[in-house]
Amino acid sequence: MTPADDGPNPEYTPKLLDGLEKRGVKATFFLLGEEVKQYPDVVRRMHDDGHLIGVHSYKHVNFKEVGTACTLQQIEKTQKAIYDVTGEYAGYIRPPYGCWQKELDAQVNLIEVLWNVDPRDWATTDADTVVQRVLKDTKPGDIILLHDASASSVQAAFTVIDTLQKQGYSFVTVEELLLE
Repeated sequence: MTPADDGPNPEYTPKLLDGLEKRGVKATFFLLGEEVKQYPDVVRRMHDDGHLIGVHSYKHVNFKEVGTACTLQQIEKTQKAIYDVTGEYAGYIRPPYGCWQKELDAQVNLIEVLWNVDPRDWATTDADTVVQRVLKDTKPGDIILLHDASASSVQAAFTVIDTLQKQGYSFVTVEELLLE
């Protein structure tokens, strides 16, 4: 499974969507609300292509640093942005940096989704390094964290998908994985 964080990106997300379509893969995208507002056509395509869309935050803030009121505002603004484009509210959230406050569980009607494999693709432009990190650590049922903000991350995603599919892996959205 390959969720994508921090998008949509106007240059790289469409390329990722093209490659996912070619490979018959549905992914989960955790989106920034401000990017949804800026690039609604990319989000609409993501939705129309059958990918799962979740909340990341409105601006990439650490929820543990900004407090409950700001966190709730970040989530609500992102939910509204996603709804305005897709006509659907997200059911899942991946908090930036993986930082969540347990007391929010009672206030936020979203399922928190983190990851098992983080190749730190945002920290390198070397797709081969990202691929090696993913392949070294991935096992069945894992959630792989990737981003859709660079050519190297998109290329790494395609190589990971191609390689793992040849090994018998299937790629599903987090909803399909969690509800199995």
